[in-house]
Amino acid sequence: MDYGKFKYEAAQKARESRRNQTNTIIKEMKLRPKIDGHDYETKKGHVVRFLKAGDKVKITIMFRGREQHRPELGYRLLQRLAADVEDLGFIESNARQDGRNMTMVLAPHKKKSEAQAEVKAEKAKHHAARAAEREAEAQAEKAHREQQQKQATAKKPRRRSENLDPDMEA
Repeated sequence: MDYGKFKYEAAQKARESRRNQTNTIIKEMKLRPKIDGHDYETKKGHVVRFLKAGDKVKITIMFRGREQHRPELGYRLLQRLAADVEDLGFIESNARQDGRNMTMVLAPHKKKSEAQAEVKAEKAKHHAARAAEREAEAQAEKAHREQQQKQATAKKPRRRSENLDPDMEA
């Protein structure tokens, strides 16, 4: 085997391994201790989406003014969020306060590659269902058109209008 072929095959293997590699991204979600119920549900939905995609989520609670003297509010909020997304992820690092912020990191149960494969399979299933639906719709439309043609009455032959120029062909 010559050296050029060896280098080429090594480069191909390296490229293939890079392509199969997945990077776990840390997404961040910022909350306040006095968050409203609807806003909490919205933020929780984002966290769920990130965990389903296989990304880690860093949740930051920002304290202002007198809120800094009540860190237990933030701790309770983080624990509540962790309990709500317990089926998708686990607490990688517990809540800890650093200055005005309290942070916690949630990691998904699945690896990023598994999550991506699951999402891809879900999309393929969805596309197949949509294609079947479109096909059924087209069949129904075709049958409807055929039935319309069968029921259509024969059209009367058109008469030549008297207003036309007599030299003009019909």
